[in-house]
Formats: sequence, structure tokens, C-alpha cells
Amino acid sequence: MSTLVATILLVVFVLLVILVILRSVRIVPQARAGIVERFGRYHRTLNAGLNVVTPFIDRLLPLIDLRERVVSFPPQPVITRDNLVVNIDTVIYFQVTDARAATYEIGSYITGVEQLTVTTLRNVVGGMDLETTLTSRDQINHELRRELDEATGKWGLRVSRVELRAIEPPASIQEAMEKQMRAERDKRAAILSAEGSKQSAILTAEGARQAAVLNARGAAEAAVLRAEADAKAQAARARGQAEAITTVFRAIHEGQPDQSLLAYQYMQMLPQIAQGDANKVWIVPSEIGKALEGIGGLFGGAAARSAAPPAAAPNGPAFSNGPVVPSLPAQPSARSGTGPEFDPPVGRHSGLEGWLAGGGGPVHDAPVGDHEGGPVPGTGDAGSSPFNDDPSLV
Repeated sequence: MSTLVATILLVVFVLLVILVILRSVRIVPQARAGIVERFGRYHRTLNAGLNVVTPFIDRLLPLIDLRERVVSFPPQPVITRDNLVVNIDTVIYFQVTDARAATYEIGSYITGVEQLTVTTLRNVVGGMDLETTLTSRDQINHELRRELDEATGKWGLRVSRVELRAIEPPASIQEAMEKQMRAERDKRAAILSAEGSKQSAILTAEGARQAAVLNARGAAEAAVLRAEADAKAQAARARGQAEAITTVFRAIHEGQPDQSLLAYQYMQMLPQIAQGDANKVWIVPSEIGKALEGIGGLFGGAAARSAAPPAAAPNGPAFSNGPVVPSLPAQPSARSGTGPEFDPPVGRHSGLEGWLAGGGGPVHDAPVGDHEGGPVPGTGDAGSSPFNDDPSLV
């Protein structure tokens, strides 16, 4: 019997020792703090790690989180200076720095922070109108953080940031603000469109002006270049003609043509002068006989040597291919002042021979103009062309 009692007492003692040990050892996690009360009064604060307390004498209160916490409060109605009610939703970032003050200075620091935020927010926003409230978020945040930090310092709290998450004006105000904003946007769009049209018109006008100036300058330069090119071309043609005339003149004088060659050239040019629809009358100057004396003499010598001269045609034409020379009556041969005597051969026109000999006989039946039978300037010698000097003969 005594052995059983001793065993029971031993088991009770062991259990008591284990309970004391369990009540004496406290393990506090990191970023936590524990408040120890001895006989109902604050004794000390337990930090993170292994701690030993007096069992049955010390009491450990619930642990306090020392990390920074984020608390979002529901929207609170706030009246602005212009008597508009807006709902403001706030977010508070705070941290417990003193576990003893957070436990004994205020009953619930979460509720205290919420109510303090509401009252401070109403004081700050009450001095602003709606427009200022909507555009002064940073100022409101700074005022709230400063007021809350000063007020919660004795509670063992530190307010790091305060953010206004939403500011909601009444529905009618929102609709009016949307209309105003839409009108402002439309106004800005119209102004920007007008400015764009103005700038576009100015740039278009500037471009057209510059294009016109450049075109005018280009046309002027092109005209100047064309004029210079024409002048150079005319000068080159004039130099070429001068050189050609000089070359021909030099070749003629170096070749020393005789009277017969010049007369033959004159005779070849007469049909070309007579050609053309505008040539109605062919005027043969009387001075051309001097140039044709040599070829007339050749014709007379050839006729004299003929063995059987044919009968002379009294009204035969002087030139077979000259349509402008009319038939002339036969006239006696005459002697020119400087050439030999012409004998009318068989088949030749005596009137033409007399005209060629310088007798001054009639050449045509119709009147020919003011210069009939007159002297032709520039025909003093046989080597010059009477048709190139006097314009009235052309």
C-alpha cells in the first residue's frame, strides 16, 4: 500500500515539474512582442526568441505584431467648402513601435486610427472646394500623415503613409463634370483643328510662293541662257557666213574669172529669177548687155562661120525657156560703146541682139514699172551682180 502511494506521489511531482517548465518557458516569434504582467501589472516586454517567466505569477498577454500594417477604411462622407458631399476612401500604412504603449495607452489602436483619419480628413477637405480636392491629392495625403503621426505617437504607432484611394462626388456632379470635360475637350479639339488648318494654309502658301519664286527664277535663267545661246549661235552663224563670203570672195579673185564665165553664170540665173507664182513680169535691165557682150560675140562668130544659115525668124523668141520675154520686131544691128558689133545670125531675134548690144530697143510690149530702162546700181563692172545690190530689181 505504501509503495502505491509513493508511486502516485512521484507521478504527480513529475507532472508538476513538467507543467512548471512549460509555464516558465516562452518562445516569441520574429517581429512579435509579448507583454508580461505580474500580479496584474506591467512587468516587462518579451522580445523575439526564448524567454523564461515565473510560472503562476507572470501572465503573458497576446502577442503584438510589430510589422507595418495596411488598413483600408470604408468610404467616408466629407463635405467640401462649396457644400458638396463626396465619399473618400483612404488607406493607412502604420507600424507598432512600442508594444507597451499600444497595449496600455489605447484600447484598440485600429479603431483609434480609423476615427482619427475620418476627423482629420474632414478638417482638411472642409477647407477646399471640389475642384481643389480633386486636384490636391498629394497635399491631402501630406496633411493626413502629419496629423496622424503626431496623434498616434503616444499610442506607440508610426504612420508612414496615407493614400486617398478614391474620391467620389455625387452622381449629378459627376454628370456635370463629364459634360464640362467633354465641352473642354471639344473646345480644345476645335482649337487644335483650327490651328492645324491655319498652319497648313500658311505652309501651303509659303510653298506656293517659294515654288512661284523658284519657277520665275528658273524661267528667267532659262530665258537668259536661251538668249545667250541664240546670241552665240547668231554670232557663230555670222562668223560662218563671213568666213564663207570671205572664202568665196578670195576664191573668185584668186581664180580670176573671165567675162565669158560671168556672162554664162548670169544666163543660168535668169530662169531661176523668173520662176515662182508671184513673178508676173520679168524686168531685164539694159545694163546687162555689157555683161553679155562676150557671149553675144561668141554667138555672132559661130553664126558667121555657119555654111548654110537658115532663114531668120522675124518674130522668134529670144529664149526658148523664158516665158516672160515677149517677141520683139527685127531691128538693125547696133554697135555698143564698148563691145564688138553683133551680126544677126539665122534663127536669132534681132531685137534681142540689139538690146544685148546696148541699143536700148524695146524688150516687151506691156509697161513694167518705174525702173524701166533705167540704170541699175552696182553694175559698173561685169564681175558684180546687179540683182543683189538694188532691192527694186528683185
